[in-house]
Amino acid sequence: MSNNSSFSKNIKNALVNSPPGEWMSTIPEECIRLNSGYPAPTLVPSEGIKAAVNRLIDEEKDLPLHYIGSPQISRLKEQIQTRLNERDIYIKSDELLITSGACQAIDLIARIFIDEETVVAIESPTYMEALEIFKNYTSQFISIPVDHHGLQTDRLEEVLQERRENGLTIPKLLYTIPTFHNPTGTTMSMDRRQHVLELATKYNFFIVEDDAYGELNFHKPPVPLMSLDKNNLVIHVGSLSKVVAPGMRIGWVAGPSELISALAWFKKDLDHPFAQATMANFIEREDFDKRLTSLREVYGEKCKVMISALEKYFPESASWYIPAGGYFVWVKVQGVDTEVLLKQALSKGVAYVPGKYFFYDPHVGTEYLRLSFSYADENEIRKGIKLLGKIIKP
Repeated sequence: MSNNSSFSKNIKNALVNSPPGEWMSTIPEECIRLNSGYPAPTLVPSEGIKAAVNRLIDEEKDLPLHYIGSPQISRLKEQIQTRLNERDIYIKSDELLITSGACQAIDLIARIFIDEETVVAIESPTYMEALEIFKNYTSQFISIPVDHHGLQTDRLEEVLQERRENGLTIPKLLYTIPTFHNPTGTTMSMDRRQHVLELATKYNFFIVEDDAYGELNFHKPPVPLMSLDKNNLVIHVGSLSKVVAPGMRIGWVAGPSELISALAWFKKDLDHPFAQATMANFIEREDFDKRLTSLREVYGEKCKVMISALEKYFPESASWYIPAGGYFVWVKVQGVDTEVLLKQALSKGVAYVPGKYFFYDPHVGTEYLRLSFSYADENEIRKGIKLLGKIIKP
């Protein structure tokens, strides 16, 4: 008997999907990484993290290395609450759960809400790893387009109304990245933020707000959906991966206490207590506002460099949105299959992510590509865009 024959039905269904991380190409060593949604190496506080580790061990000896870990872990939750308070999100301790990155938060949400009959509304395009997670639990999706003002809430309303009139299942969840969207870089307008909250109330669904890039604004910071929510329908997911270090795996989910209790039930002790205590120690001594100001300035300049290079080197048939924050620029190249183009690009020394991986229906994304300005330095960005431009218009 094969092992597969003993798998549960939902696992068998999940394994029919493309494997996780299929979008991650094998990148030659000297390649310019315009594909990498990572912080700039110079902005990862390795020395600060090292000092936090040393302080932790010096002060507490073996304690942080045990199952329960350091008592400093509780401070991390307080620190995240403080950060959320500064963005007008006011929550109690039992309304916040620390997770091992944002993806664990999304997986836990999917685990308690979704079965194979559940309908999930997603943006088109959307964050590919969230899509991978949701597809492990259901195959029932509604894709709503994104434009330069974010999720097209008028289209969402049309779909919801049609489904109600025809007796079809209303989505239980809407997953959205309203602020500095991955991959498009767009930000949902205030009118649409209000509208989507009204729709959630009218049609009784939860909004999963993925706010991984929310503090990386280049101009005026947008208002988080959760701060506008009066009916406890927004589940807010956040992370320190983009503003501190992704390898620390520190994320969170905020929501009603009953929901947080259910998430914690299934999360159990799947934590990284040493990483959490280290992060708490680091934040305790870090001027976080100063850090965010520096990140915004650096990424804002790198974004300008990328946009300028695109204007100089890409053909007129190409188009893109100009982000007001975050890590990414989303480019449409008419008549070009970007997955096919990637092989040539890698051979010339530049990498990106083909657009197909960000759509439930991959055929919709063949003319798109995602570029990251976060990881590469400014000279690499200029060189990489110039190389891509030559490949696209030989």
